[in-house]
Amino acid sequence: MTLGKASLIAAGFAGSMALGVWIAPYVTDRGADAPAVAVAEPAVVAPAPAPVTQPSRAEREARETTARVAAVSPSSPELQARLKPVLASGTDVEKAAAGFNSSEQFAMIAHLARNTGVPFVLLKHRVLEEGRSLTEAVRMSNADIDAGREVSRARAAARADIWSVG
Repeated sequence: MTLGKASLIAAGFAGSMALGVWIAPYVTDRGADAPAVAVAEPAVVAPAPAPVTQPSRAEREARETTARVAAVSPSSPELQARLKPVLASGTDVEKAAAGFNSSEQFAMIAHLARNTGVPFVLLKHRVLEEGRSLTEAVRMSNADIDAGREVSRARAAARADIWSVG
């Protein structure tokens, strides 16, 4: 930018400020010439109803996943066939599924046992009989494993299995 352009911009800015200062009293000051205006009290207005929003994609998927998980029983033959390769060879899948309240819990423990190397029966006992969380059950068996991450992986794999069955 040249010196001439800069000085023209500065002069224009200064001129607009001076004009604003000079005109402001005429624009804002209405003085005694303006008639008095009566101000009415506003009527009590009911609050506007909350806008109806559509649930986000993540919320819809979570709701659908929950519905599918609830629809599939742990004793479902399709789910058992899907989890048979996940469990140790020779495992009776019907006996393994006995005692679980949800198919997600059954599938999570099956995947968690495979991923961590902790026996399925031991995890099942600690969760169902002792009332421990999956993270606690894994930590009790092997403290070197990142139990939280492994439980998240097992949950994702279990939901994928149930989703494909349901």
